[in-house]
Amino acid sequence: MKKEQVAHCQFSLWYPLFKAVTIRSVILPLPENVKEYLLDDGTLVVSGREDPPSHAQEGSDDAEEIQWSDDESTATLKAPEFPEFTAKVQEAIISLGGSVFPKLNWSAPRDAYWIAMNSSLKCKALSDIFLLFKSSDFITRDLTQPFIHCTDDSPDPSLNYELVLRKWCELIPGAEFRCFVKENKLLGISQRDYTQYYDHISKQHEEICRSIQEFFKKHIQYKFLDEDFVFDVYRDSRGRIWLIDFNPFGEVTDSLLFTWEELTSGKNLKGDQSEGEATEQDYPVFRCTNSKVTVQPSPYLSYRLPKDFVDLSTGEDVHKLIDFLKLKRNQQDDD
Repeated sequence: MKKEQVAHCQFSLWYPLFKAVTIRSVILPLPENVKEYLLDDGTLVVSGREDPPSHAQEGSDDAEEIQWSDDESTATLKAPEFPEFTAKVQEAIISLGGSVFPKLNWSAPRDAYWIAMNSSLKCKALSDIFLLFKSSDFITRDLTQPFIHCTDDSPDPSLNYELVLRKWCELIPGAEFRCFVKENKLLGISQRDYTQYYDHISKQHEEICRSIQEFFKKHIQYKFLDEDFVFDVYRDSRGRIWLIDFNPFGEVTDSLLFTWEELTSGKNLKGDQSEGEATEQDYPVFRCTNSKVTVQPSPYLSYRLPKDFVDLSTGEDVHKLIDFLKLKRNQQDDD
């Protein structure tokens, strides 16, 4: 996999070419100070929040006063502000219907969905985006090591980082598929959410495969910037195929139900096809989870933290936060 191939999969390079067959999106240049904020290893303080702070009513029975330290030497953490960028992001979000799916040049923060209040990548403000981005290893890799798996020694291509906001759509995981292309030929199609069994995929796999192949020949083949690449699609309830994303043809991309050895060498792929399929020229191999016995846990679970810790960090359970502060104060009194 070459650096040029990775660079060609940047959203802003392929979106203008395939705008008619993908989800409506807005691309914003990522300011250098925002990039620095995202890479800051300090305490997670989310910027871009527009909501005014809430105040407990005086005399409220539900309000419980929390005594903070009187130590004047204690530093007050304050998130940096990006007023111009915040305004542009909010304007883009409104133009896309009020809710967006965020990503950078290549990756979305799929490994950080657990930290969001709604346990989703659905964002309505810049603060939602920052919370996900600063918690995501995928985003950090985009910003620091985008060419880590490349084998060529050529200089790193010049990059202009960008925030991509995609109109939020409720996509059903069982309708997403990943397609592998080598030398402009569609080699294989894999169920995207391979950890789950979907009955409709097993029953309709021939129809699904045929519709994706037709979409590839009509809209994708010979139109992308490389001849080796991976693309993701979504098949809606009417059977229409939508382009979701492009990825490099190499180990930086999850091969799902295939192995990269199979995809690069072509070995074992023909063995998956029936006699009727094998007679059709360039017919791709289709793989899906065929039994509930093979269901696996989500690959993103390893990025999660214990629920109690998440509740504390997000303020989702105020009673846990109060109990935690009381515990810490009692420990200090005992000392």
